[in-house]
This record gives sequence, C-alpha cells and structure tokens, in this order.
Amino acid sequence: MDPSHVLGEVYISFWIPTVVLTAALAIKLPTIIRLWRDPLLRAVGGLLLLACAVFVFAAPATIAWVNRVTGVPNIAAPLVYSLLTAFCGSCLLLIIAWRNGLSDRSAETRRAMRLVFCAYSGVIVALWVLFALADAPVERVRDLDTYYANTPFMREETLLYLLAHCTAVLITSRLIWNWVRTDGLDAWLRWGLVCLGVGYALNLIFDAAKLTAVAARWTGNDLDWLSTDLAPPVACLSAILIAVGFILPHAGQYAHDRWRVRLAHHELRPLYRLMRSVNGSGLPFVLRASPELRLIRRETFIRDVLLPLARHIDEDLRRRSYDAALALGFPPGRAKALAAAVTIQDAADRRSRAPDTGGTTGGPDTTDLLQEIGAVSRALRHPDEIEAVRAHTAAPAAPAENVPVHD
Repeated sequence: MDPSHVLGEVYISFWIPTVVLTAALAIKLPTIIRLWRDPLLRAVGGLLLLACAVFVFAAPATIAWVNRVTGVPNIAAPLVYSLLTAFCGSCLLLIIAWRNGLSDRSAETRRAMRLVFCAYSGVIVALWVLFALADAPVERVRDLDTYYANTPFMREETLLYLLAHCTAVLITSRLIWNWVRTDGLDAWLRWGLVCLGVGYALNLIFDAAKLTAVAARWTGNDLDWLSTDLAPPVACLSAILIAVGFILPHAGQYAHDRWRVRLAHHELRPLYRLMRSVNGSGLPFVLRASPELRLIRRETFIRDVLLPLARHIDEDLRRRSYDAALALGFPPGRAKALAAAVTIQDAADRRSRAPDTGGTTGGPDTTDLLQEIGAVSRALRHPDEIEAVRAHTAAPAAPAENVPVHD
C-alpha cells in the first residue's frame, strides 16, 4: 500500500484553515478595535493575520501565481518561509507576554523578548540571502523541500526554516503546557490553552515529517510522501486547533454569559407572571431589546411591583412557612425561598381582596425579597412543594383550638 495514495484521500485544502483563521480574526476584531490600546489584543490580531497569510501564500495555486507574477521561479518559497518564521516568532512573543502579564517588566522578560525578536528577524534575512545565492531554476509547487534537498544554499534554507519552526514550537508548547497546569485558571481559558497545546504539538509532527523526508534525500532514499502528503494536512489541522485555541476563551465566555443572562430571564418568568397579575399589566414589548436589557427590565418590573405589595406581607406567615419547610427536610436556602413564595402568593391574594388596606403596619423589611427574586421565582416553579409547605404551616393551627390547657 502506497502511503501517498492513502493520505491523498484525507487531504485537507489549505483554504479550510484559512477560513477558520479568518473567522477567528473576525470574532476577535471588534474587541481589538474597541480595546486598541491593549498590546496583547493587537498581538493576537497580528498573529491570526500572519497565520492567514501563511496558508494563503502556501496554497499551490498562490505559489504558482507569485512565481508567475514576479517572473522568478520558486520565489514564493522564501516568502512562505518568512511568513512562517514570523508567525513562529510572534507566537513566542505572545506567549511570553500573555503568560507573564503586562505588569511583568522584569529585565529577564524584556531580554527574552528581545532575543526572540532578533533571532527570528535574523532567520528571515538569512532565508532571503540563501535563496539569492541558490540555483533553483525548476519551479516546484508542492515538493520544493525534497526536490532541492541536495542543492547548495536551498538545502540550508530548508533546514534553517524547519529548525527555526521546530525550536519555536518546542518552546511555545512547553510554555503552554506549563500554563495549563497552573491552578486557578478560568475553564474556557484552560480549554483554549489545551487546544493551543495540541495544535503546536501537531506542528512537531509536521517538522518531523519534513525533516525525515529531506534527510532521506540526503541518504539517497525517497520518502517524499512525508513532505508532500503527510505534512500539509497535519499543518492544516494544527492551524485549525490553534485558531480554536485563540477564540475559545473569548467565544466560550461570551456564549456562557449570554446563556446565563437568558437563563436568568427565563427563571424569573413565574414570579414575573405573578407580579403581572398583581399589577394588572406587564412590560411593553420591545422588538430590538438585547438579552441583558430584557433581563434588567424584568427584574426592575418585579421589584417595582413587590415594593407596594410589601404592605400586605404577613411576616408571621413567612416565619411559620420557613419552619415548616425546614421540618419537611428542605435545606435553609430552599426553605427561605419557599417561605417567600408562600408569603408573596398570600400577599397577592390579600391585595386582590382588600387593595386599600395594608398588611402589617409600618411595612416589613423587603430587602431579602428584592435580593432573592431569582430563588423565589425558581420556587414558584414547584407548586407541589409550595402546597406542601402551606399545608404543613396550616396543619398545627387546626387542632390547636381544641387542645386542653394543663396547669
């Protein structure tokens, strides 16, 4: 079985990671523009832009187009190698700054960042110098690395970019996996780092495949399929995971916050419906209200109706209901919410029968009710529990009138 035929069946187009990376950049772009002064966000944007450029210019069609437009055979090679080297250096700089934080301005951090910048800038210059010195007249769109593996200066160019890439991947992977093991990380950030770590680990497979194929040419063997058929799909999969790693903390937290807001809005529905029946009308419909605004409007409406309803609240009933809920085995927090639900329903019934008469004089303290509207609303979703508390609250009162008093 020829491995090249098998791998050809699972070939991943270079345009797939380009689309994913572009989507990641589009998701990040509003935040980058809004917080332009944040150097880390600018660095992430530049990194994603470089990654997109790598796959755009590494596509065989683009390579052929660049060679044709410039009139120089294989000039796309140092261009792609330079973009890949710049991407590697940017990854290292970003991880160093991201891991240590902007507040870390120690001499060691600054020295490390200067070293990375100078080293990878030097590699890019060397790639162009080596290409200028090399003799590569035959255009190779897909197998340039192995075709010119024994050609002076092209051999050194290939080895230089692969070693620079491998070094950056090793260091970046180590920094990322050390960071993943740090305590106290946000869950979305941790999963994003895991995706980044796996993506960079796959780059090691890319480097190993390329280096093995080139070394095979040095020894007179032919393992070109490692470079032409295995390395490209591995690089594409790596880029997709790296893009996911960058967008997951942002997109995941955004989706989590939106879900939390929508869930809170949904959980307030039972209490909102009760307050709407007390008030006689609900909130007017707003077509383009955001989820956050709808939640704020619903919370405000509930509290606005609860304030005047407080005059009808029976504090003694709330205490007895709380004791009854505890007696039924509910935990204190749940018992408090059930007692509040019983009391609010009773107050609503009192107000409907005697709207002009107050409950307890002076008005009870409604601070707890106003702060715990979410818990109360969730309790209202379980009428069977409320009825059980209500029945247990009323049960001792019935026989109490006929119980004889003993001296």
